[in-house]
Amino acid sequence: MNLASVIDLTRSMACFDLALLVQAFDDPRESVRVQLSRWMAQGKIVGLRRGLYTLADVYRQAPLTPALLANQLCRPSYLSGVWALGYYDLIPEGVIRLTSVTPRSPRRFENAFGSFEYRNIKQDGFFGYRSVPYAGGEIVVAEPEKALLDHWHLATGEWTDQRLREMRYQHTDALDNERLSDYAERFRSPRLVRAVQRWVACAAAEDEGTVTL
Repeated sequence: MNLASVIDLTRSMACFDLALLVQAFDDPRESVRVQLSRWMAQGKIVGLRRGLYTLADVYRQAPLTPALLANQLCRPSYLSGVWALGYYDLIPEGVIRLTSVTPRSPRRFENAFGSFEYRNIKQDGFFGYRSVPYAGGEIVVAEPEKALLDHWHLATGEWTDQRLREMRYQHTDALDNERLSDYAERFRSPRLVRAVQRWVACAAAEDEGTVTL
């Protein structure tokens, strides 16, 4: 296995794992690992997490952004929570940390592309996501209503009227309140059902000009 052969094999991939190289070149696993470490030290390969890599920009043809990478570092997962709320422009602040949900154990990764957090959600709550075009590729991200529910679910405490207003949500007319209610019922969480009820009441008051979300 040499660098040219690895580039030929992986240049069209956003990232690749150790197992792929071991299988492709039939080299001992430890030899492949040592060679990858050398290329990483030379800046020709970038380590993303244990066993997952990408080519340096000069060699790689496939696009790779933090959002695209978030779906690859931990599977299955989808982008959600505050990051997804920012993606849909439902909150005014830009969000740097990429938050995803997964039915697997919580985990966090730091690499050259950013900071990636994976929050655990029960398998019953792992729904309401879709693939969308993004930066020359595709990302898997929560639907707007599910992103909001995931955010409420992952944050501790009751979502009171005041707490909802303090989030300064915007463009709330883009959300489907009926879908929001249906999704909350699927969570089987009384706390989320109450949050949705308050949300709908606040949205109605906002339409009447008596409150601002």
